[in-house]
Amino acid sequence: MKQNFKKAGRHPKIDATAFRCSVNFTASEHSSLQTMHEQSGVESLSAFVKMRIFGKPFKVFVIDENTREFIDRLSSLNARYRTFAIDYDLVVKSLRENFNEKKAMKALYKLEQITIEMVKVNREIVALAKEFDARWLQKSL
Repeated sequence: MKQNFKKAGRHPKIDATAFRCSVNFTASEHSSLQTMHEQSGVESLSAFVKMRIFGKPFKVFVIDENTREFIDRLSSLNARYRTFAIDYDLVVKSLRENFNEKKAMKALYKLEQITIEMVKVNREIVALAKEFDARWLQKSL
């Protein structure tokens, strides 16, 4: 009777032809390799080296911090507009329910003037965003 005692230990690799290679770089070569790796955005250095050896193309995405901050602030501004619209509706509803017509119309006039100023500022923001887009963002051909 034969017994198989090889049930413990590490599982065998699926791809038995996987090999490991070692490459030595000078300091300047290593720094340029690290720079290319960071620009590529690939997580693994070994995957990046394989891409370069076998000629697979890689893309470099340059992220400008000012552009990112500009987009983040525009997004937060849009969120504020949504909350403003909700508050606007609540104010109009409470004015209609709690005040007489004369007082409600006076308050609504002030609210309307502030809204018109906000629309003007919004148009200026849109114009600046279009100018920023035309000037700084790279268009892919």
